[in-house]
Amino acid sequence: MSRPIRPSLDPLILLRDIGKRYRLGQMWIDALKDVSLSIGRSELIGVAGPSGSGKSTLLNVIGLIDPPQSGDVIFDGGSVRAMTDDTLADLRNQRVGFVFQSFNLVPVLSALDNVALPLTVRGVRSGEARERAADWLGRVGLASFAQRRPDLLSGGQRQRVAIARALVTSPALVVADEPTANLDSVNSDKVLDLLIEMTHESGATCVLSTHDERVLRRVRRRIELSDGKVERDSATDALRVCVE
Repeated sequence: MSRPIRPSLDPLILLRDIGKRYRLGQMWIDALKDVSLSIGRSELIGVAGPSGSGKSTLLNVIGLIDPPQSGDVIFDGGSVRAMTDDTLADLRNQRVGFVFQSFNLVPVLSALDNVALPLTVRGVRSGEARERAADWLGRVGLASFAQRRPDLLSGGQRQRVAIARALVTSPALVVADEPTANLDSVNSDKVLDLLIEMTHESGATCVLSTHDERVLRRVRRRIELSDGKVERDSATDALRVCVE
């Protein structure tokens, strides 16, 4: 059988033989085992698998939150292994946007200030940060909710604020960990529509994890994990068929 071609010839992210372990009491748990992936620019990728398969760990490695213990991450041509903690933090802040299933909004801040927060961290002056945040709240349909704190917003509205916050810095990569898990089916569809639309409009690569088959039917590429290993990658499956 012919070897499948690499999915992207100009990848944004390359994972090379990634291994990640966690200690649980006296035991070590292998969350990821020799994972190698090529993730292209402007791709929309869904990561699937049962609980404990390594989905969140994989997204944390891809999003540069959690460094692997073995292997290397190449982000836009640069080896993450060779970067200092400060350089890595700057890269995350400049190039990566995050959408979490628990929203992770700051409860004492308004929706506007939550969206502006990543810009403030980058040193953008307050007026410009709030102006750009207001623009993004308008894009996600929440302009009239700008001054409301998260506790006064519905789950779907909070997730839309989180999407605006993830995209306000114009990241190259958006990482979304179970972004529809805490939403009903109606809000889940709306949030997914918005996430796909906004990342497509911005040209960002989007990698999301989910248990929801309805979500997985919407992505262009599906990666399935089991016990920390890639069991299936639809991109290499398609290429394998072409070259066999």
